[in-house]
Amino acid sequence: MSEKIQKLLARSGVGSRRKMEELIAAGKVSVDGKVAKLGDRAEADQVLRVEGRIIATKAEDDVVCRVLMYHKPEGELCTRFDSEGRATVFDRLPRVLGSRWIAIGRLDINTAGLLLFTTDGELANRMMHPSHEIEREYAVRVFGEVDDEMLHRLKQGVELDDGMAAFSKIKKSGGEGINEWFNVTLSEGRNREVRRLWESQGMQVSRLIRVRYGQLDLPKGLPKGGWNELPLKDVNLLRTAVGLAPETETKVKVDKRPDRKQNHRIRRSVKKHQMKQNNERKKTRKR
Repeated sequence: MSEKIQKLLARSGVGSRRKMEELIAAGKVSVDGKVAKLGDRAEADQVLRVEGRIIATKAEDDVVCRVLMYHKPEGELCTRFDSEGRATVFDRLPRVLGSRWIAIGRLDINTAGLLLFTTDGELANRMMHPSHEIEREYAVRVFGEVDDEMLHRLKQGVELDDGMAAFSKIKKSGGEGINEWFNVTLSEGRNREVRRLWESQGMQVSRLIRVRYGQLDLPKGLPKGGWNELPLKDVNLLRTAVGLAPETETKVKVDKRPDRKQNHRIRRSVKKHQMKQNNERKKTRKR
């Protein structure tokens, strides 16, 4: 049976459904040699190309849904390639045969914290879509005087350039004077939304860390630049939350949280990767 092209490509691990729609609209997708349009459908045995590259499409039963939790450091870009050679969030991820990692949402270059990746484009699309109202929680340090009236406005709603926005929850979490920490929650992922909400009140955000996405918290023992693959039960927590059928397969050998030895191995791996990047930068400067 035919399916919408963006859904077929997303399931095959090319990218999220939203990204596929952008490529189709830009005329970069073809079916049997004919440029595709939004709304077109295709069957699995047709030849699909994205930017000239033939895509090996997959039936729904052939896709194993895998999810990674990644602790993004400040300074990394949420893009697959950067023309200036800057570090990206994809640089450290493990290779996956016959598929690719798709980022579930984004964090800007100066934001750290929890970033999720999956091999299932449909899961990525649903997790990001506002209709599913998946909560994102951030720890944010702001510079300036914060009063109760300001917090009330931020919860009631503020008019931004792209429409009304608000925090569903705001909780003080430390700090004194004009440097305070707050935990804020919202259910959509518009560009720089947390920063823009605080800036609308004349405040400056000096630190921003995503600490939760949906039911998943950023693990305390996971170092910056480190990743863990989710066990089957956690993958299915995400799938159930967005109305997808449970996954039955997993590539994780042990269905439990990482222990201290595993966290130690992750730290060593992160350190080794950082040393490799530093050496490459030194070689580039010498040239």
